[in-house]
Amino acid sequence: MISKNTIDQVYETARLEEVIGDFVQLKKSGSNFKGLSPFSDERTPSFMVSPVKQIWKDFSSGKGGNVVAFLMEHEHFTYPEAIKYLAKKYNIEVEETEQSNEQKEQANERESMYLVSEFAQKHFKEMLWDTELGKAIGLSYFKERGFTDETIKKFELGYCLNQWDGFTVAALDKGYKLEYLEKTGLTIVKEDRDNPNTSRKFDRFKGRVMFPIHSLSGRVLGFGGRILTNDKKAAKYLNSPESDIYHKSKVLYGIYHAKQAIAKEDNCYLVEGYTDVIQFAQRGIQNVVSSSGTALTPEQIRLINRLTKNITVLFDGDAAGLRASLRGIDLILEQGMNVRVCTFPEGEDPDSFAKHNELEEVQAYLESNAKDFIQFKASLLVKEASNDPIKRADTVRDIVNSIAKIPDRIKKEIYIQECASIMNVSEAVLFNTLAQIDKKGEANIKKEYKEEQKAFEVVRKDAAPEAVDVQYVLERKIIESLMLYGDQKEEFEDLVLKENESGDLVLEPESLEIKVYEKIYLDLQEDEIELANEDFRNMYYKLIESLNQEKEFSINTFVNSLDQEMANQISTILMDEEKYTLHNWESKDIFPKKKEVGIAQLVSETILTLRCFLIKKRMGALQQTTEDITKDNREALEEIMNYIQLNKLLNQKLNRVLS
Repeated sequence: MISKNTIDQVYETARLEEVIGDFVQLKKSGSNFKGLSPFSDERTPSFMVSPVKQIWKDFSSGKGGNVVAFLMEHEHFTYPEAIKYLAKKYNIEVEETEQSNEQKEQANERESMYLVSEFAQKHFKEMLWDTELGKAIGLSYFKERGFTDETIKKFELGYCLNQWDGFTVAALDKGYKLEYLEKTGLTIVKEDRDNPNTSRKFDRFKGRVMFPIHSLSGRVLGFGGRILTNDKKAAKYLNSPESDIYHKSKVLYGIYHAKQAIAKEDNCYLVEGYTDVIQFAQRGIQNVVSSSGTALTPEQIRLINRLTKNITVLFDGDAAGLRASLRGIDLILEQGMNVRVCTFPEGEDPDSFAKHNELEEVQAYLESNAKDFIQFKASLLVKEASNDPIKRADTVRDIVNSIAKIPDRIKKEIYIQECASIMNVSEAVLFNTLAQIDKKGEANIKKEYKEEQKAFEVVRKDAAPEAVDVQYVLERKIIESLMLYGDQKEEFEDLVLKENESGDLVLEPESLEIKVYEKIYLDLQEDEIELANEDFRNMYYKLIESLNQEKEFSINTFVNSLDQEMANQISTILMDEEKYTLHNWESKDIFPKKKEVGIAQLVSETILTLRCFLIKKRMGALQQTTEDITKDNREALEEIMNYIQLNKLLNQKLNRVLS
C-alpha cells in the first residue's frame, strides 16, 4: 500500500497541464489549454485542461477528472500505478508497505502481463551487459551498428540467450506465472507428443537481440527481436504476438522517447525500422518513430496526431517501398494531417544515412529534399507513366483520389491547383474529377458551397431558442458557485420586512458578511428547498460538508476525495461554463449574468431566481386545481394568493440585486 503522505505529496506536486502535455499537444486557450481528444477520433479540439482548477474535460467522450483520473483513463493504470507514475515523474520517493501474497494475487491480469514484460526487459538487458555470450554476440552487434553505450541503455536494448528455455526458467524461478509468460508471447507452450500429459516450454526470442516496445507513457508492451544467425527458416525480425497489452496496429516504436521532441518541433519523422529510429535519435534528431515494419494504420496516425499535425515520411529509394508508402500517405491525409515525403539516395536508408553524416548534414538534407505529398506522388507516378497518355490519365486520377481524402475543402482546392500546374491539366477538369470521386457527389458540393455563402448573410431574425431546463441550469450554477467561491467571505445585501414609523411593513436593506457556502445553505434551508437533480443533490451535501470542515478549501483536494463518477461530473460542470452561462433568458425568469457582476451579486441572483422559478412552478400546479373556484378549494386559492405576494417580494429583491 502507498502511504498517504506520498499520495498527498504527489497531488501537491503534479501539474496537470505538464502530465497531459506528455500525451496530448496542448495550446493556450484563454486561461485554459485545449487539444485533440486522446479518447476519440476528432479533428476539432474539444479536450480542455484547466491549470487553475487542475481538472480536465474531454467533451467528445464525456470523460473528465483530475491528473490521476487522466492516467487511469488514458494508460489504463490502476490507482497505485498512476500515483507511482507521477511520483517517478516528479522524483518523489514512494513510501509503501510490503504487499501480502493475497494482495499480489489480487493484481489484475493486465497488470500481471505488464509486470512480466518489465521483468523480461530487465532480464534481456542483464543478459546483454552481464554475460559473456551477451557481450560477445548481442553487444557486439549493436556496436557494429554504431550504437553507443548511452544509446543502448536509453532504448533499453537487450539480448535473449540462444538457449531453449533460459528466459522462461529465470522468470518461473522469480515467481512469475507461466500463464502470463504465455499470454505475453514471451514463452511458447506446446504439448509434448511423447508425454501427452506434459507440455514443452521454450523462449520465443531465443538467440535474438531485443528491442522493447514502449507505450506513450513508457510501459513495456512487447518486444521486437532480430535473429543474428543465417537461419533461412527463421524470420529476420519477430514481434510479440497480439495480447491484452500489445496491439501492433496501435503502437509506434520510439513514441515514448520521441513524444516531447515531436510536440516541440511540431513535426514527426516516420521511418520503417527500429534501427532507423535509434540511429536518428543518436545523431540528435529525436522526433522519430517507426511503424515497426508493418503497414501504417489509422490508430498509429492518430497517436501522432495527438502531438502534431505534421508528418514527414522517410523512405529509402526502393521502388516497392515507395509504392507501399503511397497507401500510408492516403491514410495520413484522411486524418486531416499535413504530410511530406523524403527519399534517400540509392543504397541508403535512414539508418545508414544518419550513421554516415553529421547532424547538420542530415538536417540540411531533410529540409531540402522533403517534398509535399503531391509533388512526391506526381514525380513518382509521372516517371512510371512516361509518354503513355492512358497511364498519364491514370496518374492524374490517382493524385486526385488522394486529394479527395483530405477533409479540409480549402486544402483540397489548393492541392487541385498545384496538381493542375504540375500535371499540366486544367483546374476545371480536376475539379470535375474530384466531384465524381467525392462520395457526396457534385450535388452535395454545391449544397456545401451554398451553405458557406449563406453563413456570410446577415441574420435578420434571432434563431428560435432551445428548450431549457431552467431548474437544472440554476441548480448547476449553485454547484459551480460552491466549487469556485464557496469558502470566500462576501458582503451580501438582503431586503428584510420591517415596520416603519407609520407602522407599515416595508422592505429595508440589511448587510451581512458571511461565506458564500453559508449564504447558499441558509437561503435554501429557509425555504426548505431541496435540489431536484439527484447528482447535484449529492454533490451539494458533499460540498457543504467539505466547506464546513476544511480550514482552506481546495478544488483539487476535494475532487481527489470523490469517486470517479462524481469527480467526472464536477469536472464537467467546471469545464463547461460557457454552455450554461445565463444569457437572454428573462422570459424564463432567468436573468443575464454580466461580466462585471460580483460574486455576492451572482450568488444572490442565482438563489433568488431559483426561488422565483419554484414559486411560479408551484403556482401553476395549484391553479390547475382551482379552475372552478368553490368553497372546497378556497384553501388552495389562499395559498396561491400567498405565493403571489411572496413572488412579488422576491422579484423586488431580485430587481434590486440586478440593478
